[in-house]
Formats: sequence, structure tokens, C-alpha cells
Amino acid sequence: MLALPPRAELLLAPDGVAAAVSRVAKAVNAALSGSPERPLALVVMRGGLIFAGHLLPQLGFPVDVDYVDATRYGAATRGGELAWRGGIPDSVSGRTVLLIDDILDEGLTIAAIKDKLLEAGAVRVLIAVFSDKDIQRKKPVAADFVGVTLPNRYVFGFGMDVRGQWRNLPAIYALAEDQQD
Repeated sequence: MLALPPRAELLLAPDGVAAAVSRVAKAVNAALSGSPERPLALVVMRGGLIFAGHLLPQLGFPVDVDYVDATRYGAATRGGELAWRGGIPDSVSGRTVLLIDDILDEGLTIAAIKDKLLEAGAVRVLIAVFSDKDIQRKKPVAADFVGVTLPNRYVFGFGMDVRGQWRNLPAIYALAEDQQD
């Protein structure tokens, strides 16, 4: 079994992760329950998969589920150019979309996805993120639903990876400052 990176710091234990997901689910339920239409839950792959898998069963209304695949990170610990690995689904036109992702970091990826969804005919795009990183500057988009706010460090676990590994952790960790690329 692979060991965690040396000096990785635990930021949020599994019970804190579960509580954050429940808070988001409660807020999403309040916002979208009783909606006359069935929302589309659109998961940002790959990071949003774990969060969505915990969030969706807690929603008390029917949703359609699909995904979009775009990233600025790949296996790096610093963001680069946005890479689209799959397009926007045709099913967004005329719909309320609940965009689900693991983290709102600089906001560039989620802002680009939201813009594409609106261009494709989505009526409304609500953003649910497990975590919002406090980067100490304005982001191009804000999340409507946030589980936790994390410090401006490289974090991993619960969908977020470090060099392609550890998305499957039930807790959130941060790399030591000297371990980032």
C-alpha cells in the first residue's frame, strides 16, 4: 500500500467530511425541492465523483445525472491550460443544472464550464463544491453551496488528488509547503 506523502497534514477528518456533505445536501434540498422541473446534476470528472457519490443519495427529489470532463491540473500540483476531455451533454438545454465539483480553487475551470452550460441553453446553473479554497483574491465565479473552506495549500483526499493519487481518501489532507511543484 502506498504511504501518504511525508508530513501530509490532516485538515478534516472523515466525520467532518460527512458533516460538510450533509450541510450541502440540506441547502440543495431547500433550494431545489419542489422545483417543477427535474434538475440535471452534472458532475465534474474526476474530482467531483466522490463528493457527488455522497451528496446525491441525500437529495430528496429526483435528478438526472451526467458528467463533464475538464481539468487544469492533470497530474500536476499547479493549474495550467484548461483541457476538455469530454463535451457538454446535450441534455442541459432548458434545464436547471446543479454543477458538482470537489473544489473551487482559482475558479477558472468551473467558470468556463458554467459559461459553456449557459451557452448550451441551461436556464440556471447552481454550483455545489465540497470545498472552497481561500486564495485571498476574487474568483471569476462563486459557489452556491459550499461544504468547507480550506486554506490556500495543496489539498487532497475526498476526490482531490495529489499527482494522480489519493482521491479515495475519506479525509482531507494538505501537502507540506516544500512538497508542491
